[in-house]
Amino acid sequence: MKKIAVVNDLSGFGKCSLSVALPIISAMGLECSALPTAILSNQTGFDSFYCKSFTEFLPDYINEWKKMNVHFDAILTGYMADAKQVEIISHFIDDFRTYDTLVFVDPVMADDGVLYDTYDNALCEKVKALTKKANIITPNLTELCILCGADYNEIIKENNLQKIEELAHSLLNETTRTVIVTGIKQNGKIKNLTVEKDRIHRTNHTLLNGSYSGTGDIFSSIVCGGVTNGMDVFDAVTLATNFIYCSIKSTPTQLDYEPYGVNFQNHLEMLINEK
Repeated sequence: MKKIAVVNDLSGFGKCSLSVALPIISAMGLECSALPTAILSNQTGFDSFYCKSFTEFLPDYINEWKKMNVHFDAILTGYMADAKQVEIISHFIDDFRTYDTLVFVDPVMADDGVLYDTYDNALCEKVKALTKKANIITPNLTELCILCGADYNEIIKENNLQKIEELAHSLLNETTRTVIVTGIKQNGKIKNLTVEKDRIHRTNHTLLNGSYSGTGDIFSSIVCGGVTNGMDVFDAVTLATNFIYCSIKSTPTQLDYEPYGVNFQNHLEMLINEK
């Protein structure tokens, strides 16, 4: 069975991060090996939460994996708690990557033009450096602007998909062959833009009400799982987009439900059929 190492935080409540990666990747017929970056009582969309960074424990945790001499077909990274942690994960990629290992980085930093509370410019610079080791990256529009040094407010004002394509294309290099820009909102639609050297793919769905935590983690888990299973990345993006749309459609619309995330469990059959 193929293995994916997933580097992300773990929340006791809230369908996000490792809490969604474990069931989704497993449903796709893959083994999900969790490498936690932080432990949270519940995800940060709730009024209060407890959070413990896992940075000081990572070296010993990773050393045990080295003793096991395990091989990963893919490595997927998400939320990072601090700059030191990014350095540790960067070395982890170097140590466990082989010629055929897919490295997939979700550069979690910001959304809607605003940095997350636990991030600063120094941490963002570390995450930017980490993306250069990835084969596939999945920034949202705010994170794309950070990676490219572009003005988010100007990009939103222009509302020009061609300009967004150009920014994404500028991040391609010998290692990074695919940039997937997620959650682009235009004219009542929400779009995902996948850019490679010689081809471009767009998906769009009607923009639904509500703002649910964890959809980015669901997206990256499905795309990473699909590509690891041999799917074309465009097909994997389409699958992830449709899965999230169906999950949101079946999720209660009450505001007090939004921090819990979407009802993705009702739709796992969509992924089991794709393994």
